[in-house]
Amino acid sequence: MTKIKAEFAQGIEVRPSGIDGKGCFATAPFRKGRKIAELTGERIARVEAARRMRGRERLHICAIDTYWGIDGSRGGNGTQYVNHSCEPNSFVRIVRGHIIIFALRDISPGEEITLDYVESYHPDTKRCRCGAPKCRGTINLKLK
Repeated sequence: MTKIKAEFAQGIEVRPSGIDGKGCFATAPFRKGRKIAELTGERIARVEAARRMRGRERLHICAIDTYWGIDGSRGGNGTQYVNHSCEPNSFVRIVRGHIIIFALRDISPGEEITLDYVESYHPDTKRCRCGAPKCRGTINLKLK
């Protein structure tokens, strides 16, 4: 049986993370405001997303809108391993149905690429392990 090597987005690699499991790391510099990569994977409806998430600890599904999402665990390009941080170095924009990750500040090679998930499919009680000085303690932002 031949093992197929994953195709990662240009400028990133996946390796163990100090935040959680695997992480997405820059192999090239990314300037503030520039595109890092598109989050890729299988496009699925919210009903299928809910089915796939049942009983799972690690989620690689990101919403495009209230109906569609991308499951990066199927056909992803490594961006599904971007971990949460309360003090992230990147942000996401939905552009014509595509999930694009941009640099929030200059990112150097070797640096882990992180996002503030703000609101995710994880339960609101899911603890954050980002280690940032201003860590809020949970992955999802709880509005007061």
